[in-house]
Amino acid sequence: MTNEELNTRVYEKLFAEQEKYKGWLLTQSPEEILNHAYEYTVREDIVLAMEYHDISDEQAKALLSSPAPLDEIFHDFEQIEGDHMDIIRGCIETRANDILEKQREALLKLPVYLQTGAYAKEHGELEQYRASMRANVDCKNAIEDAIANHYADNCLDPAGAREVLAKFGVERTSLVLAATVQDKDWDGRISPQNKEWAKTFTISQGTTAWNSKPYQQYVVSRSHPGILNLFVDQVRREIEQEKERRPSVLKKLKEAQAETGAKTPIKKKEVER
Repeated sequence: MTNEELNTRVYEKLFAEQEKYKGWLLTQSPEEILNHAYEYTVREDIVLAMEYHDISDEQAKALLSSPAPLDEIFHDFEQIEGDHMDIIRGCIETRANDILEKQREALLKLPVYLQTGAYAKEHGELEQYRASMRANVDCKNAIEDAIANHYADNCLDPAGAREVLAKFGVERTSLVLAATVQDKDWDGRISPQNKEWAKTFTISQGTTAWNSKPYQQYVVSRSHPGILNLFVDQVRREIEQEKERRPSVLKKLKEAQAETGAKTPIKKKEVER
């Protein structure tokens, strides 16, 4: 008997065993069927694998000698299913990371709405206003978490500032911090430099029906003002360093032109003959 014939015999034996198992399963109650769903699926995969995978003559003969090779293979698989579960866990994490990445991209693309709620209502832009406000509040919470997670031994790790900037972008992070510093203008623990920086931002000063200011929803309040001041310093430093790493487009074009000596091409008239 050829190797192909032996492998076919093994496949047929596994297939027949699975069909018998399936027939038994269909006579069970719905609850019992559910209890065996995982086993049924794995056994199906084993049969499928045998359909497309050849084994040696000796291996085929060994399986043919077994009264229930499919059942034995499944129980072997249960003992070493770590790789299988690792793949599943990997798929779970990959899918979650993909969703998170899309959420980050959407958040970074979400425009920062600078008008008041009254203006948004009047101009049919309430959804944009509310979405931006939710993102501002999320940014405020992220800043407080970053400070709490990255402050230790009287030192604030700048990694927290980088994390917030990466997630919420320069414009929204700056707006939330500027609103916070403006709201704490009376606090001597905020440096004069940061107070002057904050004044360069226009913060919407509308009021709600309860006579509160909407921007106060995203004022950083859980962090110590002195440590918050350090965080503002770090964010401003990160922004400046990023500007230095990314020269203007015009500067890049000028440098490229200087290197290549490129000039605007002029079309010459074809010489008449």
